[in-house]
Amino acid sequence: MNAATTSLSALLACLSLAAATPAWAQPRTLAEIAAYQGADRMERLIEGAKKEGSLTLYTSRVAEDTTPVTDAFTRKYGLDLQVWRASNRAVLQRVVQERRAGRCDADVVSSGTPALEPLHREQLLQAVKSPTEQELMPQALRPHGEWIGISVNIISAAYNTSLVRAGEVPKSYDDLKDPRWKSRLAIEAEDVDWFAAVVGKLGEDAGLKLFRDIVRTNGVSLRAGHTLLANMVAVGEVPLALTVYSYKPEQLARAGAPIRALYLPPVVALATGVSVTRCATHPHAAVLFYEFMLRDGQEILAKRDIVPTNLKVRPLPEGLEITLMDPLQMLDNGAKWTELWQKSVIRPQ
Repeated sequence: MNAATTSLSALLACLSLAAATPAWAQPRTLAEIAAYQGADRMERLIEGAKKEGSLTLYTSRVAEDTTPVTDAFTRKYGLDLQVWRASNRAVLQRVVQERRAGRCDADVVSSGTPALEPLHREQLLQAVKSPTEQELMPQALRPHGEWIGISVNIISAAYNTSLVRAGEVPKSYDDLKDPRWKSRLAIEAEDVDWFAAVVGKLGEDAGLKLFRDIVRTNGVSLRAGHTLLANMVAVGEVPLALTVYSYKPEQLARAGAPIRALYLPPVVALATGVSVTRCATHPHAAVLFYEFMLRDGQEILAKRDIVPTNLKVRPLPEGLEITLMDPLQMLDNGAKWTELWQKSVIRPQ
């Protein structure tokens, strides 16, 4: 074999080796990373994430419930995780504004569905396929696959056990029309989506009349933030709040506060989800965090009294039936329900 033949053989061998190299060793797109389902999926995600070194999370979950999750993630994988926290609305606005300005600061968005579904409509999220999703409640999944539910925020009432006697605890919304509740009620100021879901279950005409009667008879003070409202019940500034996230009274009661969650039917819940942005600059790390929230994150949330979407980790309260809010309700009919909220709760006519 002459030198030319040897060189040609070596070249062909190199080309053959390159063709046989696993695809994941080559540069890959976010869509490919997010869709990969091979047995070595986690190995690939971890290796790629460690090369990227960091990621940025935008979330609407309060800091005291976000930090245990992010600390566990960074301990496990050694990545630098930057967190920006705000309301659902603020998270939505910031992501949209940054993309319109040609920026992509968020790799992952974990928020309530009122933020995630609009981001899907804006084509700003990447569909992710996880083998773990089959363990979750069916309501956690969306046909488009661009976000997935990781927890269920059950919206309950809550009352101060020192200010509300056992015999007067209401059993239905109708009970709140009793004059004994005058100047004793409060509600989160922007719970339009909750209002739409409850009124929808009660029947629109009957539901609207019910809320107008409650407010006209007893008044309802407005408070900004579910956590703030729960804390105000706990310290006695509000005897009974209509809308808090039910896990918060449980946390406060365990710490010794005189507060208890109250489930008035129909009970509705808001799913909180996780998503990967379509422009994520740390794609492996972003999909790894997404997967973490479907695995380790479920246990961490459950320990915080938050209901995970994997009901094998923590089931719903016994005997409780809930209706998940439809994320399309406010997206498609938001103007209508906002107007009805104003006319029925804020300034009843």
